[in-house]
Amino acid sequence: MDQVTLDILWNRLIATVNEQAAALMRSSFTSIVREAGDLSAGVFDQRGRMIAQAVTGTPGHINSMATGMIHFLETFPIETLSPGDVLFTNDPWKTASQLNDITVATPVFRDGKVIAFFANCCHALDIGGRGLSADSRSVFEEGLFIPIMKLYDRGQPQQIVLDMIAANVRTPEEVLGDIHSQVVGNDVGARQLQKFMDEFALADIETLSDEIIKRSETAMRTRIRELADGEHVYALTIDGFDEPIELKARLIISGDELTVDFDGSSGASPLGINVCLNYTRAYTTYGVKCAISPDVPNNEGSFRPVKVVAPEGSLLNATYPSAVGGRHLVGHFLPSAVMGALAEALPANVIAPGFDGLWDTHIAGRARQSGEHFSYTWFSAGGAGAMDGRDGLSATAYPSGIAGVPVEVMENIAPIVVHCRTLRNGSGGPGAFRGGLGQDMDFEVMTDEPFLFSGLYERTRHAAPGLAGGGPGKVGRLSASPETDLQPKVTRTLPPDTVVRLELPGGGGYGSPLERDPAMVLADVRDEYISSAQARDVYGVIVDEATWTVDEHATTERRAQLGDR
Repeated sequence: MDQVTLDILWNRLIATVNEQAAALMRSSFTSIVREAGDLSAGVFDQRGRMIAQAVTGTPGHINSMATGMIHFLETFPIETLSPGDVLFTNDPWKTASQLNDITVATPVFRDGKVIAFFANCCHALDIGGRGLSADSRSVFEEGLFIPIMKLYDRGQPQQIVLDMIAANVRTPEEVLGDIHSQVVGNDVGARQLQKFMDEFALADIETLSDEIIKRSETAMRTRIRELADGEHVYALTIDGFDEPIELKARLIISGDELTVDFDGSSGASPLGINVCLNYTRAYTTYGVKCAISPDVPNNEGSFRPVKVVAPEGSLLNATYPSAVGGRHLVGHFLPSAVMGALAEALPANVIAPGFDGLWDTHIAGRARQSGEHFSYTWFSAGGAGAMDGRDGLSATAYPSGIAGVPVEVMENIAPIVVHCRTLRNGSGGPGAFRGGLGQDMDFEVMTDEPFLFSGLYERTRHAAPGLAGGGPGKVGRLSASPETDLQPKVTRTLPPDTVVRLELPGGGGYGSPLERDPAMVLADVRDEYISSAQARDVYGVIVDEATWTVDEHATTERRAQLGDR
């Protein structure tokens, strides 16, 4: 296939999956999908190989879905499918490692034959069970488990299945609404693909798929081959549930193949922070791609040269029926483990560890004025790590890519008042390039009755470390007024009029703080990202806040003093 034709077809394919994702988001019933973008969307060939993904989406969803389509085809071979069929599941071991994440796959027929699949994965607002928490002891406590099955059969919705879901979740309208939106998104993608194939007189997309996958694999192998053969090891410590967890990544480069081996990491947990292997692969391969090949398309071909290994039954390769509801509290840290291992080989391409583990907050109860039951979840982001030449991003969800939901939206769809939401001064790790800032958030639930509060929070005890001499970010903190004992991963019932405060962690710094440009330190003080005391005691920069200038002579002396220490 010539390059011009391939470029045209590739761009049309990307436009198709982007339209698929846009239709899903526009029709969604929840801010989780519509505002935060906690979804993925992609197109697969008839062999179940992912060809292209939408630009919107999280690595945990899209990369898990990429390896999960084979399970759909094992359960429903293409010769058993009919036009109008729609398949779905939330099996953690076959898709995105959490019951809340529902994957919907739709076969596309042309001249009576399956020529492709469109699939997407979304976080459901509720899936029953204990709710969004990590204090379960098995997957049975975590909600409704849906094996791979038909949602639509020859165009007819399976009403008994929909009724079963509605009877097991706290918010049936929103959950079922989003499932129907997932079906709509796939249908829009399928119609766009048919138009595209008509325009270019394509009987199928197998030749196009082969070419895209082959080129992506070749490009990925070329990038790996440019690295020197050898092994690189990095260990990262995070809070865990009751005890700290160590994530140990051994990265092995051999020719045009790369293996990430997590043997030596902490063992399985009795509580809900275990990770299924497909999710471990998803975030590990994402970290590898970010570091060595961010411009190579993400598809079947780019995965082939990368192997991910974790001992069966371990924390990162959980076996059924382990509790996995809080799997992102471990899985989101895997790109940082990969980056740490690559820091010596590719110092200009890696990012220091950040807050990484997305902070999920869930509330449920009865609203003050209406008395109606509510159940609402939102995500918050801390600071990302810095890299050589760039400060870390503040209040930005890396590696998940989830967007923050505006306060106006939150207050409009849930009985909640946000009293404060601001960047957290001084939370970014010091360095030649500063870690991103976390955020502070105070909120109150408008209810006259006790309400359910649960959260999935990390880095409240172990800060994000820096790289290349950079300092750690600040740890996160959870508190309430009146004073209440809040645990980061445990469900609690709180009295009305409680104001909860979230202080999110900052990212690690990169390089020595004494090498930071004094002008950048001055800007940080002026913008209230750090205090003048931190500028003096950590960066060695003396700022005159009356004139907003740097005292260059005093700064030179101060940096010499700190350097001698």
